[in-house]
Amino acid sequence: MRSAPALIALFSLLSAGCSVGPNYKRPTIDTPQAFRGAAPAVSDVTSFGDEKWWDAFQDPQLQTLIRTALDHNYDVRIAATRVLEAQAQLGITRSNELPGAEGLVAGNGTRNAYSKFFGPYYSSYTELGLGFQWNLDFWGKYRRATEAARAELLANEWARKAVISSLVANVASAYFTLRELDLQIDISQRTLASDQDSLRLTQLLADHGRTSLLDVRQAEQLVYQASGAIPNIEKQIQQHENLISILLGENPGPVTRGLDLAAEPHPPVVPAGLPSSLLERRPDVRQAEEQLVAANAQIGVAKAAYFPAISLTGDGGVQSIALKKLFTGPAGMWSLTGQAAQPLYAGGSLKGAVRLARAQTQEAELAYQQTIQQAFREVSDSLVAYAKDQDFRKQQESLSQAAQSASRLSDLRYRGGAASYLEVIDANTRYFAAELTLAQARLNELIDYVQLFRSLGGGWEQ
Repeated sequence: MRSAPALIALFSLLSAGCSVGPNYKRPTIDTPQAFRGAAPAVSDVTSFGDEKWWDAFQDPQLQTLIRTALDHNYDVRIAATRVLEAQAQLGITRSNELPGAEGLVAGNGTRNAYSKFFGPYYSSYTELGLGFQWNLDFWGKYRRATEAARAELLANEWARKAVISSLVANVASAYFTLRELDLQIDISQRTLASDQDSLRLTQLLADHGRTSLLDVRQAEQLVYQASGAIPNIEKQIQQHENLISILLGENPGPVTRGLDLAAEPHPPVVPAGLPSSLLERRPDVRQAEEQLVAANAQIGVAKAAYFPAISLTGDGGVQSIALKKLFTGPAGMWSLTGQAAQPLYAGGSLKGAVRLARAQTQEAELAYQQTIQQAFREVSDSLVAYAKDQDFRKQQESLSQAAQSASRLSDLRYRGGAASYLEVIDANTRYFAAELTLAQARLNELIDYVQLFRSLGGGWEQ
């Protein structure tokens, strides 16, 4: 028993060791002072990406759809399962740092048959023991492997958040597109009803000789043009309902609507925040950094193979030729063995492993830097798109109002005999096209709003 403290001290000393390989240090990033396209007055305040998704998208029905998707979408569930896999792998890797133990119960009996020279012989013994083996992590091989596994776990967690952010954006974009298609079908149906009234009037005038059959045929063209657009829009509506249903983890089916497209709340200007905060917020950037941390730790794992592998093996227990004397008398036994195995020649595999780990780390660092640059670009693109599409939507609203007024005036002029039906056709066609373009402009503005929120790293908080 006197040797126990000495053994414990020896174990502690050997297990402390050191960790070979470089410690992780975040690479230097050329971060701009502000996002290109951001409004100067709000570029330094809290980022729009820090808002919760239910604050960014305030349509109650859209919020219901997003919550359903977060609970049942298969991509999110798969990503969550990958996190569980990484947790299990971390536990397996971390267990290599600890000693292993096993119990032993053994019995043996030997009998020699009677022979000419020797009589019958019989022997037996019973053994009960406990053994352990400890691969000492003197060079930090297992600690570096645990560091890599922990970083992979965090990378999978950020990957799950990236999936959530994308899902929120995809559901919102698909929902807004569906509401724009609803607006298109409403415009087409209203235009069709108006053109049908105009056709009936033109046919009545032609029957009384007040206009020509050419005007009737031209009026029919407007009816066919408006009615021909409806089936294609209805097809797109059902396809987008199917898309949303799949995003929700459900079978294809109808989707309940909420606010009209023009009533969807979204501020005219959103704060972008500081570019430096994007590195801490965007899930894909954080995922890329954790992958870099894992790759960097693998260099230490590869380097540790150059050094001796130190292990301790011990066992202890009791042994007796009689079971009843197993725990009495001089039946105790124990042994402790230390071993150090030094690689002498491996055909260049150890050196190649270090080179491979360094190259993979360089690749991960370049991927990390590329991800950051792409993030800056996405934010800038979204900022300029949101601002410019707002300007376009405002101009299109004025154009639509002017086209509506022209359509009414041309109809009054035709009814009063001051204009030909060709003027009515031209005015109605322009008005129909202006309304559809305005619907598309409203959708583009909302899609930009969604993409800006996602590019700023929003949408993954629950």
